[in-house]
Amino acid sequence: MAKACVNNLFVSLDGFAAGEFVTFDQPIGEAQALFSYFDGRGIEGVNHVDAPITADRALFAMWGQGIGSEIMGRKKFGPQTGPWPDDGWRGWWGEEPPFKTPCFVLTHHPREPMEFDNGTSFHFVNGSPADVLAEATAAADGGNVRIGGGPSMVRQFLAAGLVDFMHLVVVPVTLGHGVWLWEGLEGLEKDFTIESLTTASGLTHQLWNRKG
Repeated sequence: MAKACVNNLFVSLDGFAAGEFVTFDQPIGEAQALFSYFDGRGIEGVNHVDAPITADRALFAMWGQGIGSEIMGRKKFGPQTGPWPDDGWRGWWGEEPPFKTPCFVLTHHPREPMEFDNGTSFHFVNGSPADVLAEATAAADGGNVRIGGGPSMVRQFLAAGLVDFMHLVVVPVTLGHGVWLWEGLEGLEKDFTIESLTTASGLTHQLWNRKG
């Protein structure tokens, strides 16, 4: 059965998962310290990385396994606000986005879809978490749907009870400010079984599986 999954969501010790502001120069705001332990290698699978196969990289590789589509918030696609400007922006990733699946960008402002040669497409949609998840599930063709972030969007899907699996990566830094993942989610842990693994790097991986 297809699942709605959050993969590789980095969070600080004090629960922040992104900075407060997103700019062209700072795609995750003032929260770059969250990625101080991660160089980006491994998300395509450990066999595609010229580096030792570590527990961290093996867990990061879940990012792409069995995924048929993604849902992302608007700020993950770009820093613009309001109506979409005619600036030629096609996302942070240039002409080779790593997703290689249909991606659904949550926005209140309509925009024509974008398609890329590597199989990635972006569809700009406005709807409730349940409605958008249904659309993304249909597009996934039997695969899982990745709830791709940022953290405010992930929080909406958690609050709606729509996340089946979540992989959190707790980074041993404190930020003190930013987008707090846990706002309004008191008692969420009661709905999940949670396994934790701390690796030699100092990262703690939490695997949340919805009960039942």
